[in-house]
Amino acid sequence: MNKHMTGVERLLAKAVAGERLSLPEGVALLEQADLLALGRAAHGARLRLHPSTVVTYVVDRNINYTNVCKVRCRFCAFCRPENHPEAYVLDMAELLDKVRETVAAGGTELLIQGGLHPGLGLDFYLDMLRMIKERWDIHIHSFSPPEIAHMADLTGWSDRVVLAALQEAGLDSLPGGGAEILVDRVRDLVSPGKTNVARWLSVMRDAHALGMRTTATMMFGHLETPAERLEHMLRIRELQDETGGFTAFIPWTFQPGHTALGGTGATAVDYLRTLAVARLFLDNVPNLQVSWVTQGARVAQVALFFGANDFGSTMLEENVVRSAGVTYRVSLGEIHRVITAAGFTWAKRDTAYRILERGEG
Repeated sequence: MNKHMTGVERLLAKAVAGERLSLPEGVALLEQADLLALGRAAHGARLRLHPSTVVTYVVDRNINYTNVCKVRCRFCAFCRPENHPEAYVLDMAELLDKVRETVAAGGTELLIQGGLHPGLGLDFYLDMLRMIKERWDIHIHSFSPPEIAHMADLTGWSDRVVLAALQEAGLDSLPGGGAEILVDRVRDLVSPGKTNVARWLSVMRDAHALGMRTTATMMFGHLETPAERLEHMLRIRELQDETGGFTAFIPWTFQPGHTALGGTGATAVDYLRTLAVARLFLDNVPNLQVSWVTQGARVAQVALFFGANDFGSTMLEENVVRSAGVTYRVSLGEIHRVITAAGFTWAKRDTAYRILERGEG
């Protein structure tokens, strides 16, 4: 390295070269690095992992089978108590209609998630999976670790036994929802009573042991410190070292509208800084997704130069972020246009990141 480099410049060069950053080094980059220098370094790391100019996406639908939840997370504007007039549970016919529409639109993945409903037994979820798989060959990427833990607590079974039963019924992989910030100090403030850090990681470890691949998320911009964002990433990196089961990391910003937590949320600059640091710090997680749902198409386009190689999903339906008053929508044509205008080539993928269709370029 050049002896005239500053300490931060040395850290950026170290990360681009593929050398592992420590937690304090990651915090230093998040707090001190020049934004554009950070972006260039993250883009360099992205090109080292993904040398082509392809940016992938998946066609899916986010189906929320219920908004009833026994936990009142302070950041959530979507869920309702069981006796609330706006509480609902989708009947199976309506849910299957949504799946049918997804398949007709070329969807290859279902993201099915809901609140922690105290009145829905494990059979509800097993029947749902079986009915979908009996009708369509579609990948079911569903139920976050808190939902798995909730099902296990209701049945008295272990998390792994519940996961195995769901897998046998048709569950293919797990999304990384419910992670928020993987620091119990923060979780006790924003989601008291919800799955703690150890349990979230344990569910993911069990899923990986059963052969399921999963994603990991981080919701930031509320009560966490910069160091706690890096602590979250460190826990993902450590579990990935152990299991290799994470396919992607998806950081997204807290949306304060209509929530008990309130506040102002993170800026687009903060989002880009955090995304770039994630690419540099998570050297063993292959893919990094943008969050156009919380940032919009323009910031998501810029994010392709801050370490991201995946545009996420078309998300034919989205309810949770919308309930906080954020209503960004991006059509399939817009996804293609945004990726192409940035100088990349779009590619439709499946959940395992296998390329199904590729644009010109």
